[in-house]
Amino acid sequence: MTRVARLFVLAAMLLAASLSAQAHKPSDSYLSISVQPDGTVTGRWDIALRDLDFAIGLDADGDGNITWGEVRSRHAAMAAYAAARFTLATDGVPCTVAVGEQLVDEHTDGAYTVMPLRFECRQPAGGASGAPPKSLTMGYTLFADIDPQHRGLLNLSSGGATRTAIFGPQAALQTFELRETSRLTQLLDYLREGVWHIWVGFDHILFLLSLLLPAVGLWAGRTWTPVDRFKQAFWDVLKIVSAFTVAHSITLSLATLGVITPPSRLVESSIAASVVLAALNNVFPVFHGRRWMVAFFFGLIHGFGFASVLVDLGLPKGALALALLGFNLGVECGQLTIVAAFLPLAFALRRSAFYRRAVLTGGSLVIAVVAAVWFIERAFNVKWLPF
Repeated sequence: MTRVARLFVLAAMLLAASLSAQAHKPSDSYLSISVQPDGTVTGRWDIALRDLDFAIGLDADGDGNITWGEVRSRHAAMAAYAAARFTLATDGVPCTVAVGEQLVDEHTDGAYTVMPLRFECRQPAGGASGAPPKSLTMGYTLFADIDPQHRGLLNLSSGGATRTAIFGPQAALQTFELRETSRLTQLLDYLREGVWHIWVGFDHILFLLSLLLPAVGLWAGRTWTPVDRFKQAFWDVLKIVSAFTVAHSITLSLATLGVITPPSRLVESSIAASVVLAALNNVFPVFHGRRWMVAFFFGLIHGFGFASVLVDLGLPKGALALALLGFNLGVECGQLTIVAAFLPLAFALRRSAFYRRAVLTGGSLVIAVVAAVWFIERAFNVKWLPF
């Protein structure tokens, strides 16, 4: 094995190790808060058991499986842990939270504990008894000390309107005015979630990069040769991105509407396999002139992955089309940002040996190795693959 090949293998191993923890859907919890016309505030909080196990320990016998008995015995600990990391105030007056009897629910990425929430809120001075509050202020620090990538996805219902928000280290304290939510605000909420999903979805990013890497070249028999004009690369990328967009929009809509709902493990494993195949196609080209067809075919699979996030986030019953449109637009904005950052740089470097060997060939091999690790983890439910 040559020195260059050894370096590529080492880079692939290091990248696979660093991204292995990100192979599955990022750590999220799902928080639904409802404000009733009489001012009563209730909620539901879904938190992944795997995250709680890491934080406070649920697997008592250490066999790698969390049983219902183990979960039930830790209900009080889980409730106390979560309640200490979420605050809510109505019109500036703090509320106390009570956690009801917990259940377990299956999300697209595993089992979650379901915590019913009820808030006891005092009326502010001069406030009318039995009237809904004018504002809610929420503080969210769940897992902030152990997982800076964790997010809390909020679905807030009040006065017949629904809006969403994302809690994280940079947005741990947020205030919401409980006036009627405009359609534009709802659209922007879901657009922001679509952008964020692309930016933290490493498998989607690597798939897109695998298709973009050879866009500044043409396959000439046995090697990639650089294109002469930026326009050639631009139109190639436009066809790829458009095909991917149309494809994932189809399956995103079908899955969100409940028409087709394939198993999560099948979807996530297929997404990883799509990254492997797209990357290897750069080294051993089969679809070198029709990569838009590859983008369309695998885009259908990626759409099911996008849908799992949108369904878990919660869809407003009265604005389903708006949520689909906003999330789709967000995904496209996230993709176009990546394309805008990558394509000009790739075009500038296209004639260099560094780009052809290290970026195109070497980068594709690294991506293929990382995605192969993801595929094994997802298909066979392996948390970590030692090399």
